[in-house]
Amino acid sequence: MTDTAPALPTIRLKSDRAPGHPWVWSAQVHKPEGRIPPGSVVDVMDAKSRFVGRGFWNGHARIALRLLTADPAETVDANWIAARIDRAVRLRRELLELDKTTDAWRVVHSEGDGLSGLVVDRYADILVTEYFAAGMWKFRDAIRDALLAHFPGARIYGFAETHVQKQESFDCRASEPPAPVAVHEHGLAFHAAPGAGHKTGFFADQRDNRKRFAELARGRRVLDLCCNAGGFAVHAMAAGAREAVGVDMDAGILEVARANAAANRLTVDFQQADIFDWLRAAVTRGEKYDAVILDPAKLTRDRSKVFDALKKYFAMNRLALDVIPPGGLLLTCSCTGLVSEADFLEMLRRVALNAGREIQILEVRGAGADHPVRADVPESRYLKAVFCQVE
Repeated sequence: MTDTAPALPTIRLKSDRAPGHPWVWSAQVHKPEGRIPPGSVVDVMDAKSRFVGRGFWNGHARIALRLLTADPAETVDANWIAARIDRAVRLRRELLELDKTTDAWRVVHSEGDGLSGLVVDRYADILVTEYFAAGMWKFRDAIRDALLAHFPGARIYGFAETHVQKQESFDCRASEPPAPVAVHEHGLAFHAAPGAGHKTGFFADQRDNRKRFAELARGRRVLDLCCNAGGFAVHAMAAGAREAVGVDMDAGILEVARANAAANRLTVDFQQADIFDWLRAAVTRGEKYDAVILDPAKLTRDRSKVFDALKKYFAMNRLALDVIPPGGLLLTCSCTGLVSEADFLEMLRRVALNAGREIQILEVRGAGADHPVRADVPESRYLKAVFCQVE
């Protein structure tokens, strides 16, 4: 699908200053006189009628404009989409050389690759395309063609979450999920099942952090809290951890975790439990783990609930300290994009103060380099992974 109309609809900003961000909120623009369908490509002018950029319009969404280019000579069409996808793939294959390490990596990271509203993940021969914007959904055929040019014969599974479809006013009927597939990273095999109800059963964004934690956990007793598919525990055991326990509430994902351990001929004790109940019982029994990973799911999408999320992070990290002996390791993570790195580190400071323990922050990492962050979109750096030693 292409949009080659000689004259595009125009949206005018209320300000004569450039937005400084590819997202422009509805309160920042003058409502157009005529109806412009959601996802239409539009020209954007400032209050002094100067060209600002070109992007997707959606009068129904909170993000009214997604700016895609500031170059008036660029036409946002199928060729433009293909060029951006080509740039994203070359970054990962030629500069990052990800194919040497893994066959599970992020192909397109939305704003980080200049494709606002689109995320593409690769799992072996499966490409998962997730749409966050009506404009990207309109270009779905062009996206498919561009991806197949780089991944011939790939199975493509496209979807959008229900709340996104409502907010953006488009109807994406997901196809049948593809059969589960084995993926590999750093010499280990894992199970990925796109569309099967547990996202994928595999989160590639933690790939480098799994390897780093495993290196630090050699010879140690590992506790993987909110373990999901067991990636951290499996990597740790493969690298020489003494033993590993994984805890998660989700019985279905624990079956995947057990299969992942078995596929690598490793033994991990995966247990179904609420981590708060499990930790309290472990404290009562006097158990200690000298390498602990705490990687909970996203706690909120609502800005008004950030304080509540920080309270929950505080509670789980504070309780985790009670099973870590002096000199033990803690890798504590947050994938809640609305929680800033500064707020997360401040939460850790308060945990240390409350526990009367010293927390040494060794390094703060994020998602892998296949999740690039544009300098003007800091909120897309959603993952915080804080490696600590606890005294």
